[in-house]
Amino acid sequence: MIDKDITILLVDDDDVDMKGVRRSFRDLKITNRVVEARDGIEALTHLRGEEGNPRIAPPYLVLLDLNMPRMGGIEFLAELRSDPSLRRTLVFVLTTSSAEDDRKKAYEKNVAGYILKHRPGHTFTDTMTMLDRYWSGIEFPA
Repeated sequence: MIDKDITILLVDDDDVDMKGVRRSFRDLKITNRVVEARDGIEALTHLRGEEGNPRIAPPYLVLLDLNMPRMGGIEFLAELRSDPSLRRTLVFVLTTSSAEDDRKKAYEKNVAGYILKHRPGHTFTDTMTMLDRYWSGIEFPA
């Protein structure tokens, strides 16, 4: 299981997908604090502690969808990487987009991984199990 001190910022505008991630966490007994944001703008307010949101303190990681209103995932990544206080943020893209261009743009913004939400034969629980194993073995930036 993930270290209890690590906050997970889930950035997605799809309620069904958010519920799927939360259900997988519950099933896997991942008890980390999860903060939800509906788009990149809202996610940045959580990371920066703006608009009445308390700042998410390190260590944290981001699970990021790409296709969202107002500010999508690629734009969020560009803003994140241009901010000296946030540029080392660990981000996993969790998306429905299998477009090569999206994958290329995400990796150009130094994401830790690009994961398709809906792959035949795989569930959110399968994906979260894989991520849990990965997160458990790494050291997070401060």
